[in-house]
Amino acid sequence: MLNKPTDFIASFAKGLRVIECFGAETPRLSIAEVAQATGFDRATARRCLLTLHAEGYADYDGKFFTLTPKVLRLGMGALASLPLPQVVQPWLDQLTDRIGQSCSVSILDGTEIVYLARAAQRRVMSIGLMPGSRLPAHCTSMGRVLLAALPEEEARARIAASDLTPRTSFSLTEPEEIMARIAQVRRDGYALIDQEVEIGLRSLAVPLHDTHGRVIAALNTGLAASAEPAQTLVETYLPELLRVQAGLRRVLR
Repeated sequence: MLNKPTDFIASFAKGLRVIECFGAETPRLSIAEVAQATGFDRATARRCLLTLHAEGYADYDGKFFTLTPKVLRLGMGALASLPLPQVVQPWLDQLTDRIGQSCSVSILDGTEIVYLARAAQRRVMSIGLMPGSRLPAHCTSMGRVLLAALPEEEARARIAASDLTPRTSFSLTEPEEIMARIAQVRRDGYALIDQEVEIGLRSLAVPLHDTHGRVIAALNTGLAASAEPAQTLVETYLPELLRVQAGLRRVLR
């Protein structure tokens, strides 16, 4: 909490907002695009971008800026300082070995999930996932589990703020339909996604609770879609996910 105006560094805050403009859908941005995304004037956007370039956090080809791997130090440093990834990683490794499928743990950040830990058995998505990766919450199994843990009005507000552009022909795009699925997740205690994020990918997720019963993260497994009904994932993998859920509940604080 800020105690007085001098505690706030406006230029630093502007730089952070510029960094946040870059993402999977916007890897290359011009000064004009950053100004539009942030609401800054072009001169302010230009100074922020050139400062990032001078400090090695961005490349510049004369027209477009792109973030460099040095930016990963910021996020990875934060992830490394969190106890949750360290606690869950051994459980993920053993779960992956048992079921022969990749498993992940994520948290909710706004309208997205952020991967905190991952144990990869095989690659089933076209994009590589790693700690720090982000995906939309509304169409992912872990995202729906985490949204289901929120009060309904808060979950509804996050859906309203989400980009509901369909990723596949299976994607849900109507807020009320998504909210109905979230309500089902709340009743069932798990979320099943069938090719809403990417064609050929199914995933199953459960919430992770701390010792006080609060949902603090989500655990999932993802695998390639097959000719079998998606519901078979529940019969095959849910018992193992629940086993890890119960084990982590005793140690997460």
